[in-house]
Amino acid sequence: MNSPISSQLTPAGSPQTTGAVDLGLDPGRVRAITLDLDDTLWPIWPAIARAERALQSWLEQHAAATAALCAVPGTLRELRNRMHLTRPDLLHDMSGLRRESIRMVLQRAGDDPALAEPAFEVFFAERHRVDLFDDALPVLEWLSRRYPVVAVSNGNADVHRVGIGAHFHASISAHAFGAAKPDARIFHAAAQAAGVTAAEVLHIGDDPHLDGVGALGAGMQLAWVNRNDQTWEHAPLAPHITVSDLTALCRALDR
Repeated sequence: MNSPISSQLTPAGSPQTTGAVDLGLDPGRVRAITLDLDDTLWPIWPAIARAERALQSWLEQHAAATAALCAVPGTLRELRNRMHLTRPDLLHDMSGLRRESIRMVLQRAGDDPALAEPAFEVFFAERHRVDLFDDALPVLEWLSRRYPVVAVSNGNADVHRVGIGAHFHASISAHAFGAAKPDARIFHAAAQAAGVTAAEVLHIGDDPHLDGVGALGAGMQLAWVNRNDQTWEHAPLAPHITVSDLTALCRALDR
């Protein structure tokens, strides 16, 4: 193989893959990939912080009273927490929660609540200006040449708006599906979208509970992306392979 990743593969039969702890990954059983987005392909909180700064700047120009209220620490967080209680229909709708929180703070400040729509669009556009991890794009290219890749996310990222949609066979969000990870149903829906059984899927994700427990409970193999040296706390369940970067996973799959 001639890809940059393939050229760095460990020799066939090598007992250990650099950057990976392999507890029983069966590459021959993998016919499709499901993939988490936030904190697996990019760090989410820097993007959210930029989006919130962009929103605040927009409010300062178009809704000064709301901007002043939002500048009080904890205001938007308190409103979002309240929204979880008052709008249970938005439980899995991160965009809806954010939009309605903005609408509520506009109303509280005495500004036009109709500004919630354009204000949210400012936030949402910046939320998609993510900084991919260095390994993300080459690995996506590598995986998508070999398997159908399906995004599975509890968040509101749109792979097409991020600019990586060409590498995905399908994308399933908790909002669109109506159930969130770790519910096994969203994983089964992703397997169905890929045209395979759950047992033929390798799920890749960073969250031990949402991705790990969810995928294992759905009958999938699990690649846990542990970039920050976390401790796995869900024994006796265990990932089939733990990797510190995505390139190590490709090496393991290519054995």
